[in-house]
Amino acid sequence: MSIDLGTTYLGLELRNPLVASASPLTGHVEILRQMEEAGVAAVVMPSLFEEQLEREERAVRRLIETGKEQFEEVLSELCDLDSYNNGPPNYLGQVRQAKKELSIPVIASLNGVGPGNWTRHARLLEEAGADAVELNVYFVPTDPNVTGAQVEDRYVETVAAVQEVLTIPLAVKLGPYFSSLPNMARRLVVDVGVEGLVLFNRYLHPDIALETLQISPRLTLSTGGELPLPLRWIGILRPQLSTSLAASTGVHTSDDIFKLLLVGADVTMITSALLRHGPAYIRTLLDGLRARFEESGYDSIRQMKGILSQQNCPDPSAFERANYVKSIASSTPFRDEVSD
Repeated sequence: MSIDLGTTYLGLELRNPLVASASPLTGHVEILRQMEEAGVAAVVMPSLFEEQLEREERAVRRLIETGKEQFEEVLSELCDLDSYNNGPPNYLGQVRQAKKELSIPVIASLNGVGPGNWTRHARLLEEAGADAVELNVYFVPTDPNVTGAQVEDRYVETVAAVQEVLTIPLAVKLGPYFSSLPNMARRLVVDVGVEGLVLFNRYLHPDIALETLQISPRLTLSTGGELPLPLRWIGILRPQLSTSLAASTGVHTSDDIFKLLLVGADVTMITSALLRHGPAYIRTLLDGLRARFEESGYDSIRQMKGILSQQNCPDPSAFERANYVKSIASSTPFRDEVSD
């Protein structure tokens, strides 16, 4: 049985739904080649961070104001933050090199908290050859005087500023923490005009080093237990929006990918699985996905995508509170030993 795993994301025709999302791995051309050979359909470059752009601008101003005698000091400040992706100037070179070496789409990534100076760098990424841009708005509101509506307006303003200067597709990577995620998604897709949403951003959370009593970010890889979050919301949003939907967070197995396609995902983003198993794991995922298609009797993604979205599934309330009490009751510990 011939299986067609082809799909469309951001208007890009992809050979399958596996996309390598932004990570340190995608910043190395040799690893990108290995990913392409293993079968990945597209790659997202490591994120270019707003903090890097701001630091670069401050450094340029300092050099103009103080002259070359402080060049080494300013350079050292830039290098600290640029170890992840080589900094703004070299990032453009990375995009160009990736486009030169790969035959699959290359998506650039911007990560920040506000409108800032994204527009200039977004244009430069397009000029460098990126097939699309993924904008990751990472804003943690801590001021109690800032309302939820103001936070959402900030997102919309940031995205609109970038969307306005691009002619290539723009996807927005969102977190799940909105009081009305469907409304936020609709504003970005319908009002701003973005071509895709990536669900979800996986935020870093603080931890405490007990030895030093210092607060520091804690980075942990995702697990399969996080899959239900994007699965739920893609299933809900699929019938509401005519846009590309990418599933991110908790994608570790071929069955995970199959489930997300069933609820309506166009592609699935993988990072933690590749960090754990390496680029060759892409073959394992694709082989397993084809086997699942054959077992289920489907010969293409087009045939089955979205058949279990909230609109199409037999019990739409299952995406909300259906069987809520029953599920909790069934998890009672030692229930076999509890007598009536």
